[in-house]
Amino acid sequence: MLTWAFIFLAIAIIAAIVGYTGVFVAAAGVAKLIFLIFIILAIIAFISMLFRRQR
Repeated sequence: MLTWAFIFLAIAIIAAIVGYTGVFVAAAGVAKLIFLIFIILAIIAFISMLFRRQR
């Protein structure tokens, strides 16, 4: 999952350099979506780790 997030982040950076045209707009959108999913999963994992340590 993290690997995909970095791959699409790299695509989004390339799209920003090129100018957000055509296919790059879709790639940037997917990169944002996968990055958002990664952040949500990381927060959930962190919270579950905190609850496991309390027991």
